[in-house]
Amino acid sequence: MNTNASTDEIMALDAGETADSVEFDFAMDRRCFVQVLGAGLVIAVSHGTALAQGRGGRGGGGGARTVAARIHLSNDGVITVLTGKVEMGQGARTELTQAAAEEMRVPVSQVQLVMGDTGLVPDDGTTAGSRTTPATVPAVRQGAAAARKLLLELAAKKWNAEPAALEVRDGKISHAASQRALSYADLAKSGEAAESFKQSMPSDITVTAVEQWRVMGTSVPRINRRDLVTGAHKFPSDHTRPGMLYGKVLRPPSYGAKLVSVDLGPAKALQGVVAVQDGSFVGVAAPTTLRAEQALKAVAETAKWETSPHPSSKEVFDYLRKGAQGGVPQNSFTDELAQAAKRLRATYHVAYVQHAPMETRTALAEWNDGKLTVWTGTQAPFGYHSELARTFRLPNENVRVIVPDFGGGFGGKHTGECAIEAARLAQAAGKPVLVRWTREEEFTWAYFRPAAVIDVEASLDATGKLTSWHFININSGGAAVDTPYRAGKARCRFVGSNPPLRQGSYRTLAATANNFARESFMDELAAASGADPLDFRLAHSEHPRLRAVLEEAAKHFNWRERVKQERTGLGVGLACGTEKGSYVAACVEVAVDHEQDKITVGRVCEVFECGAVVNPDNLLAQVQGCIIMGLGPALREEMRFAEGQMRNAVFSRYLVPRLADVPELDIHLLNRPDLASAGGGETPIIAIAPAIANAVFHATGRRIREMPIRLRAAADG
Repeated sequence: MNTNASTDEIMALDAGETADSVEFDFAMDRRCFVQVLGAGLVIAVSHGTALAQGRGGRGGGGGARTVAARIHLSNDGVITVLTGKVEMGQGARTELTQAAAEEMRVPVSQVQLVMGDTGLVPDDGTTAGSRTTPATVPAVRQGAAAARKLLLELAAKKWNAEPAALEVRDGKISHAASQRALSYADLAKSGEAAESFKQSMPSDITVTAVEQWRVMGTSVPRINRRDLVTGAHKFPSDHTRPGMLYGKVLRPPSYGAKLVSVDLGPAKALQGVVAVQDGSFVGVAAPTTLRAEQALKAVAETAKWETSPHPSSKEVFDYLRKGAQGGVPQNSFTDELAQAAKRLRATYHVAYVQHAPMETRTALAEWNDGKLTVWTGTQAPFGYHSELARTFRLPNENVRVIVPDFGGGFGGKHTGECAIEAARLAQAAGKPVLVRWTREEEFTWAYFRPAAVIDVEASLDATGKLTSWHFININSGGAAVDTPYRAGKARCRFVGSNPPLRQGSYRTLAATANNFARESFMDELAAASGADPLDFRLAHSEHPRLRAVLEEAAKHFNWRERVKQERTGLGVGLACGTEKGSYVAACVEVAVDHEQDKITVGRVCEVFECGAVVNPDNLLAQVQGCIIMGLGPALREEMRFAEGQMRNAVFSRYLVPRLADVPELDIHLLNRPDLASAGGGETPIIAIAPAIANAVFHATGRRIREMPIRLRAAADG
């Protein structure tokens, strides 16, 4: 297996969303079986499907090229929106429903979505990079507005009236002068609507202005909330097929280990078990999970492996620095450093972490008549489609990927190894096979948020003004690597390394690491210049949107009073940042217990701005989720590994935030109807860790330059 993503794949990913893929090299001779579509929506989608399947990439996609590829109108007036985006808890299903309802002038109850089914929907790109709101919402609005315009023209033609004289409300078109009316359902029954929708998507459609929004901009509840709370919704893990088997895959005992030999005989001797070896791939399928586990154990006991050296998590930062491609760039601002009144240098370390979604990787694969259908949870339906077609040497039209709403991704479900494993086992068994990764597999074999080594050096003049800024990120990435501050001469660079683990996208990519280092270092510079951390940032920031969130957070937190207070074991800190077109600032209060080596976050005040707000309640939930998720890597989460094995691949040792860890949350959303909407599911995470580190300094006078933040790692300020 090759764990390197190709250059073309990396370039195709949305907004830098990269991930190390796993390449399978299966034998050429294979058996295939008849495709079963399953219970799905039967609609005329040929206009969009061929186009979508023809692309089959993991990147931005080409979207819908005809109105019919985006919008379908049924005879009962129900509007079906087709999109390649997926729902994994972030609220995309509701937001896209609102977008269509707004432009079609109907209540949200009259709209339904088909999401992430490569046999039906256009390729809207990977659900990543906070791109659904700024890219797919406008695309859906354009498609819906085009459909409304076409329906208006049909009604006008029937009545020999001007389209401008007609009004649309609640799915009904009316002509006041003649007191005539037609519903969308009436137009759908004639067949003319379906025919008109075949035309190309127009590029000059005008969508509804923000000040005229009636559905968008409101807190529409989750569209499928009843199914979610009653358990009626079927996640990928819940799906079954007639005659389905359960699959398990043999994993190496350590990273880098190569299979030398294995005996499938003991597994095949068990009743109902299918065992397959195809190159380095070894797996089993059985009628029950228990029997599959027994078969896998029988195979594992016969396997012989050739292991290889592997660095431990304790030495990973030295390893990454030594592996820096082209070496670590040196600071070239020698004149500014020589003339500086003060100069500071620091190195920050950020550990490997896992995404830890509630639902682990899961895929159900079924072959029929040489065609393959896979039900799975992925952020990249067309990326999986492409991987499956390439791996099994199938034409695009013989592969279908169906993505039910699934339990969390956070940037961690871009690569299709689980789907490929299920497909290979189903191929060998001649029956559908479900592969559901265990939590240990998820922690060990899924890709990780990259570890980082970040060097920062800066100089100040006698007035406390920044005269130079040197910022080098080793390994984790270039997201938010550039400073938003006025810094005299500045150099910000990302340098790749030779990572010891698979790594890839995570919520805001490397922005979590880069913002942690930058905002922590800005606090150090403020202290060195004798300035208040808030004033120091404002003095070096000319960006009005960044200043706005920072000033608003400071006001709600009562920063200027609280930072002056000296309370034993208590401290306050702040941080801000920008990424993906949105802006965030956070102020926190922490309690420090040296005896128990414990940091407790008591309060977080966060202000977030992402342009015009599409759904206030959903955006609030996204900000809350980002803060709580961010607490984990900030305080506890890290992958610990040694001798090629993960030492904490279980929730009892990998401590994500629990309910008891949730602080008082004071969140404020700045709505900017004068600006285009940006995504809100990532950027709110980047301010929490540096704000905590800065609060610990305020409480203790000692700096912590690593994530997770631990008191024992503190250095004298």
